Amino acid sequence: MSTPKSKSPLDAALANVSTVFRSKIINQFLALKTGLAAGNDKVVGIEAGHLCETVLRLLQDEVHGNHTNFGTSIGNFGNECRLLVTSGNAAVNESLRTVIPRALVYVYTMRNKRGIGHVGGDVDANRIDSLSIAQTCDWIVCELIRCFHGLSLEEAQDVVDGLAVRSVPETWEVGGKKRVLKKGLKFKDQVLLLCYQDPSSAILCEDMFDWVEYSNFSTFKTKVLDPLHKERLIEYDKNSDYITISPLGAKEVEDRIL
Repeated sequence: MSTPKSKSPLDAALANVSTVFRSKIINQFLALKTGLAAGNDKVVGIEAGHLCETVLRLLQDEVHGNHTNFGTSIGNFGNECRLLVTSGNAAVNESLRTVIPRALVYVYTMRNKRGIGHVGGDVDANRIDSLSIAQTCDWIVCELIRCFHGLSLEEAQDVVDGLAVRSVPETWEVGGKKRVLKKGLKFKDQVLLLCYQDPSSAILCEDMFDWVEYSNFSTFKTKVLDPLHKERLIEYDKNSDYITISPLGAKEVEDRIL
């Protein structure tokens, strides 16, 4: 079963990359950027891992003439990158065999060892980590464009910078409050979107009521939160008065709201 062709401008920029890898790289990179724009650090980590594994296979194919089959687990990611660096295949662009593999190891290590969803410590590093990972993935894709399309690094960066995912954010945090910037959303959808920004955290109902600026607190609970709870889109704990988005709710945000 073939991977659907991407309509991203990256498709032309990476036209010289084999179709076995190109659509996967583009789709995974765009999913990473979308997750970053939505403030979803978990998605950034997951898609960064997928992207690294696909790019590694591309580099294996370029340097060794074959690659680990998709569907087959890459046993030791760091060692596979090391084999690229030490291959000595001077016929292959030096960036593909020595520089990009080292960047892949950095991203993959951050994704696995830091966890992106890690808990504890004095500083919440999730956002810092995901931004660092995303910027490195930007560089990796720019370098692939430069190597395979013959563009300068600046021209490649222009392609990446021009992607639609760098658009106006859906939410905004100001003065300790959160606001939905996406127009026309019903109150239920606003609640889901605000919960989605930090899916691992529970939000006090009173705070959510204030953020979406509903008219009556009691009605907000019965008309907005109760139905979302019944549909299993959120968990509404009436004892603690906290709400948390469910996996179904997160999927609803990704598939319909975003």
